[in-house]
Amino acid sequence: DGQLPREVRKVYDVVSWDTRGVGQSQPAVTCLPNDQQDAFYAIDSTPDTVAEEEAWVAENKRYAAACQQHSGELLPHLDTLSTVKDMDVLRAVLGDQTLTFMGVSYGTYLGVWYAETFPWRVGRIVLDGVVDPSATAGQFAESQAKGFGRAVDSFIAHCLAEEACPLRGTRDQAVGQLEQLSRQIDAKALRTDGRPLTQALFLTGLLGGMYSTSLWPTVTQGLTEALSGDGTTMLLLADTYLRRDVDGRYEQILQVTSPIFCMDHADRRTVAQIKADAERMKQTAAPFGDLLGWGAVTCAEWPHDAVMPAKKLSASGAAPILVVGTTNDPATPYEDAVSVSKQLAAARLITLEGDGHTAYGNGNTCLDSAVNTYLLRGTLPAEGLRCS
Repeated sequence: DGQLPREVRKVYDVVSWDTRGVGQSQPAVTCLPNDQQDAFYAIDSTPDTVAEEEAWVAENKRYAAACQQHSGELLPHLDTLSTVKDMDVLRAVLGDQTLTFMGVSYGTYLGVWYAETFPWRVGRIVLDGVVDPSATAGQFAESQAKGFGRAVDSFIAHCLAEEACPLRGTRDQAVGQLEQLSRQIDAKALRTDGRPLTQALFLTGLLGGMYSTSLWPTVTQGLTEALSGDGTTMLLLADTYLRRDVDGRYEQILQVTSPIFCMDHADRRTVAQIKADAERMKQTAAPFGDLLGWGAVTCAEWPHDAVMPAKKLSASGAAPILVVGTTNDPATPYEDAVSVSKQLAAARLITLEGDGHTAYGNGNTCLDSAVNTYLLRGTLPAEGLRCS
């Protein structure tokens, strides 16, 4: 509850929980041991040859088999609808007639499905950094690729204005320099003070650095070093995103991210179709289009069928829901917030004109005040409110 101000915490008891398979929930999902996770995240995930494609598919098959071996009984029960029912049990146990809920990122998917499933139980729900329930797995990846591409554009504009920026020229030239560096690392991993920085880890570090403007100086430093042959800082960014500590241990939540996503998003595309989409996205959504496109192989090799449909949700009969979107949110693009606010029968959209993943609690007085007023009084902000 650290992002909630004192006036909100004075009115609400803040309750959270580890969702199915996560953290201290029992049982928690386990798939790969730490050293095998190192190998999984380092392997070439933007294959350029048939051999690399086969290696990437084989690695994902091994990953899925490991999840099945260690957590097979749990995997079919990780879908969001099951967790939504858990949420309603928690509401009842706490003695509340309605649910007041702050959903952030994937939490918005929980929130919108709760409102669809139990509209009569909706109290005050805030959705910040919205996942669109009507998007297919392929559409989700493409939307993210465009969102991260916009974030890179913002980073480049910021970087080029700084004397220490290692990139030069126009936006397109700077993107070209990033792609050239990526190809060089693909050909030969960079040295670090630990594991080598492969292309997959470089792209992961760059992608992770787009989540917050506070990370941009570190990205600038990492790119400067990488252009000189040192991948240490980019590896640090990758490990931060992957939640790997200095002792080589990964946080458990990373083990359950793919299992939940694969139970939520049916993807019937073949590897050949995924490849075609990834190649198209490489051209239309640089520099992460092919990375996010090829990521779909994980669910293509999943041992269980997804159970959540991709559909528009109206939550008809629910109390008004507050939707928050950031124009340059990399991971949950602004278009998704707009889409969900239109799908819902009763919703109000607040727009933050800015960068970074999610908006509330990051210091924008206009936005924070509007959200707090809704939580405390149930009063919606003015239609079309935009904060900057």
